[in-house]
Amino acid sequence: MTILSSTAMRKIFSLLVIHLLLLISSFIFPVKSSNNETDLYALLSFKSSIHGDPKGELFSWNHSLHHCLWKGVVCGRRHPDRVTALDLDSLQLSGYISPSLTNLTFLQRLSLSNNYLTGSIPEELGRLSRLKFLNLSVNSLNGEIPSTIGNCSNLEVLFIRNNRIQGTIPSQLSQCRDLSLLNLGANFIIGEIPPEIGSLNKLVKLSFDNNNLTGSIPPSLGNLTNLSVLTIRHNSLTGTIPASLGQLQHLVNLLLNFNNLSGEIPNSIYNISSLLLLSLPGNQLEGTLPSNMCDAFSNLWDLYLYNNQLKGSIPSSISNCSVLAYIELHYNSFTGIIPSTIGSLKNLHLLEMSVNQLEAKKPSDWSFIEALVNCTSLEVLNLGSNQLQGILPSSVVNHSSTLFHLGLFMNEISGSIPAEIGGLTSLGDLELYQTNLGGTIPLDIGKLLNLRWVDLSENMMSGEIPSTLGNLTSLNVLILDSNSFEGRIPLELSNMQALEYLNFSSNKLSGAIPKEIMIRTSFAIAIDLSNNYLNSTIPPEIGKLINVGKIVLSNNRLSGGIPSTIDGCQVLEGLYLDRNLLQGTIPTSMGNLKGLKELDLSNNSLSGQIPEFIDKMNLTYLNISYNDFNGKVPKEGVFNNASEIDIRGNPKLCGGVPQMHLPNCALNSSAQRHHSRTIYYCSIASAFLSLSIIICLLLTYYQIRKSQNHPRSVTALKSQYDDVSYNDLLRATDNFSLDNLIGRGAFGAVYKAIMLLENATKIVAVKVLNLEQNSASRSFLSECKALKSIRHRNLIKVLSVCSSIDHQGNDFKALIFEFMPNGSLEAWLHPNSVSTNQPMRFLSLIENKHSN
Repeated sequence: MTILSSTAMRKIFSLLVIHLLLLISSFIFPVKSSNNETDLYALLSFKSSIHGDPKGELFSWNHSLHHCLWKGVVCGRRHPDRVTALDLDSLQLSGYISPSLTNLTFLQRLSLSNNYLTGSIPEELGRLSRLKFLNLSVNSLNGEIPSTIGNCSNLEVLFIRNNRIQGTIPSQLSQCRDLSLLNLGANFIIGEIPPEIGSLNKLVKLSFDNNNLTGSIPPSLGNLTNLSVLTIRHNSLTGTIPASLGQLQHLVNLLLNFNNLSGEIPNSIYNISSLLLLSLPGNQLEGTLPSNMCDAFSNLWDLYLYNNQLKGSIPSSISNCSVLAYIELHYNSFTGIIPSTIGSLKNLHLLEMSVNQLEAKKPSDWSFIEALVNCTSLEVLNLGSNQLQGILPSSVVNHSSTLFHLGLFMNEISGSIPAEIGGLTSLGDLELYQTNLGGTIPLDIGKLLNLRWVDLSENMMSGEIPSTLGNLTSLNVLILDSNSFEGRIPLELSNMQALEYLNFSSNKLSGAIPKEIMIRTSFAIAIDLSNNYLNSTIPPEIGKLINVGKIVLSNNRLSGGIPSTIDGCQVLEGLYLDRNLLQGTIPTSMGNLKGLKELDLSNNSLSGQIPEFIDKMNLTYLNISYNDFNGKVPKEGVFNNASEIDIRGNPKLCGGVPQMHLPNCALNSSAQRHHSRTIYYCSIASAFLSLSIIICLLLTYYQIRKSQNHPRSVTALKSQYDDVSYNDLLRATDNFSLDNLIGRGAFGAVYKAIMLLENATKIVAVKVLNLEQNSASRSFLSECKALKSIRHRNLIKVLSVCSSIDHQGNDFKALIFEFMPNGSLEAWLHPNSVSTNQPMRFLSLIENKHSN
């Protein structure tokens, strides 16, 4: 054995001491580890994948702070540099999920919900073996759920709801044996529910709502004995409800709404005593409700079975569901009477049994109404569309003041609305339409200040509409159509400033439409006053209805014109003014109704041409039939589709698309030949007339020269004619109105007049001379003498003259001629240049012959 020297011993001892000190210092002053840098760079890589951070929540993610102090980052206690949780919920982050998160190998919780993240879920997340909580809900993630998630063997919570996930549910999720909460709802997942899900015996809540799942419900789900919530609503599941679900004795909520499930509800379901909510509506379930259905349902709070094919009677044992608050059985085929035992449900808030075949044939069958008075929390009572008959019990108004909705519509109920209805002070909806109710509307209805909706249509009610309705300032909808109400529309309705829809059609209302209703109400849906006896004019205030969508005033006795203010109805889509007594033209302001889709002006006395703007509107239906419109029919817009327009009963219309089968507005070849012949013969007549005028002028000139030697006074000339005064002409021409103006010439104007001459009333032409023109006075004398002494069939006769002083003291001279009803020669030769509103006129061959 070699013995070490003391020097060597000292060196070895020194090395041991140094090693020991280094070991101790490593615990006191730990060296920066590579794992610390791994988590740091993984987080920075994630930050780089975030493109939007409007709140600046990731601003702290930089080297100035330790990464464990960054927003949303949590590090462990045993490993203080290692990230164990990343919580970045509801920060409005946009971008994608970086696969670098898989380097956070100590990560147990990852929550990125309620952001704007896109892209797919990284498959690399399956490497996070310590991950227990994963919440990616309420984003815009797409792609499929990675099957690698099944490798997260410690996963307890998986939430991916409200995204755009496609594909199928991976069966590998069954490898997550500790999974207790699984929610994949509100995505686009297809395929069937993997039966392997039934092996996750720690599941407490399972939701596959609002997807596109098909196939049947796996019976293996009955093995999830710890399950408290099972919800697979709004899918396309088929088949029956597995009886195995009755084994879920901890189940609190069972929701299978709106699928295509069929068959009967398994009796085993009624044995789940823990059930608080049973919701199976919107399927094709059939069968009956067992008479003992409530023996085990002692805790049931909500029962929703509507929209199915259930039949049979409502079991009287329903009273054993003692805490039942919400019952919805509508849209089924239940029969029999409504059991009065239902009044024992003290917590009842909602009873909805409409659209069934429930009966009440004798007064005792209505006993449930009296029994329901005990349900002091009742808010909704809807028994509409059944086979309830007889007189409406007056006890209906004795219900709790909490009653908000009362619906008894579409039954065979008779009698009248109880006068004491004002006691239902909380009533918001009153639906009694399509019954046989008579009588009047009780005045007490004005006490129901919370009313939002009233529908009493299609009954046998009569009398006047009570003015107390004006007290209902919160009312949105008032429907009273198809009754026998009479009298005027109450002005007090203008107080209903929240009113959006009013329908008084098909009654016997009379009088004018109150303008106050147009000014103060806020119609946003429609106003329908059609099929009444309303008269007077349409108030101009109709333009104040700036938000109304439809106005229906058809089949009344409204007169006058369409108000030009109609363009104030800025969002109007439908205007119906048909079957009235309206006159005048279509106002140009109607062209401003850019949103108008349907317009019906039929069966009135409207006239004029179809405005050019009509074909520029976005109309899908136009009815102007049986009026007096004239002129050319446009070819564009709605006029281009004959199936969307009705113009019958307007014989003066022409043109349009060929499908309308209207005559052409332009002349055809035959008419053109006829027109040419007319011009030829009229030319001959014109030449002869010109020759006659020349002769007349020569004779006039001769008479003037002769009169220079033998002058005659105006008084002498007047003696040869009937004496006419200025006032006579003023009355005959309606103050020389422009409406009576025939034409103007070089020396004056010609008016049409009706006068008493030669002991007879005649239509005459009055030529008023403009004495400011040179030679006008001389022309007056010359024309008098010449036309008095000359006779020819082509020259008109002077009937009288007038030489007087007008009301301003000025000289006044006029000639009175025979009136030519067929107009001037120019009007026959050039009709288009004279008037575009007059129809084409032609002389027949015989007329031309006689004109010669």
